[in-house]
Amino acid sequence: MGVSLTWIGVVLLFNSLASVLGSYLGGYLYDRKNPYHLLVGGVVASTITLLVLIFFHGWPVFGIVLFFNGISGGWNLAIVNSIGTSIKTKDSRYVFNMLYFVQNLGIVIGTSLVGFIYSISVTLMFVVASLLFIIFLGIVITKYKPAANESRKRVSDTEKTTWDAKHLPRANTIILITFFMSLFIIWIMYQQWVSNLSVYMTGLGIPLRNYSFLWTVNAGLIVISQIIINWIARYHENLIMQIFFGFSMFAVSFITLIFAKTYPTFVLAMVILTIGEATALPTIPALVNVLTPVEAKGRYQGLIQSYASAGRAIGPLFGGMIIETTSYTALFVIATVAVLVVLAATVVLWNALHGKLTEYQ
Repeated sequence: MGVSLTWIGVVLLFNSLASVLGSYLGGYLYDRKNPYHLLVGGVVASTITLLVLIFFHGWPVFGIVLFFNGISGGWNLAIVNSIGTSIKTKDSRYVFNMLYFVQNLGIVIGTSLVGFIYSISVTLMFVVASLLFIIFLGIVITKYKPAANESRKRVSDTEKTTWDAKHLPRANTIILITFFMSLFIIWIMYQQWVSNLSVYMTGLGIPLRNYSFLWTVNAGLIVISQIIINWIARYHENLIMQIFFGFSMFAVSFITLIFAKTYPTFVLAMVILTIGEATALPTIPALVNVLTPVEAKGRYQGLIQSYASAGRAIGPLFGGMIIETTSYTALFVIATVAVLVVLAATVVLWNALHGKLTEYQ
């Protein structure tokens, strides 16, 4: 497109901030409007942005369209997760694990195809993306209506107790805020893997293709991990311990990075990170679902996505500032300490308040 890396960074920042906005709006409206119509509208909006990019993918149209794509993407994810809270034939942990599983399966397939398609034509890449979203729209129109209607019915049945007149118990509120802030910090640190680690590794003489392979390892392990976790969930159910374990693995992965100088060590750190990611991140929405009433589930599922998107937006800038003023090692130390603080705060507050928590269906 003939633009600087700085402008590309700005575009990606606003894309993430747009996702924050879309996630919040989607979750907020889920509790008040028909989820089916909201999701159809969101998928149509995403499809339109991709169709526009087929014909206009130069600068600055690309950056502007990507902003609106971020809004619709965050909106759709919040609505889908919120509809997931209404599924009572399966355990909520299974539902959110499967949502996380299929998202990452899509990443595995997408990353394996995008390079090949891009080498043929950038226009073809947007054509394929548009076709996939048209198929997604067809699935939403034909398959999502029963689940969305059930979700709408559950909210209607409780509308005599309006959300404006009802507040969460104090213990629930504190724990939810803890989860949201934890996600925000975790994603800031996670983004260092995405945005800054490639420069660090290539500076050590490790080829860029080896860094790219780490994400193949990540996506593949997530798919395998979700299958294992869903099997374990049939016999053991302790959501908070999964979150504690996942946060611990995040910390260990950054400790490993402090000492990583060879490629096998980076692979080990990625394996540990992926175990933490697969264990903790899908479990938080499941536990938030348990701690929120039916008339506010959309709002809080939307906030999960908003805080995660905010962390993803700030992460690259945060890491870049630390690296420029200190070093990569200092960044890894700060990330380790931050995740350990998140873990300690979550453990302390949960142990202090779990006996006072109110659980909802």
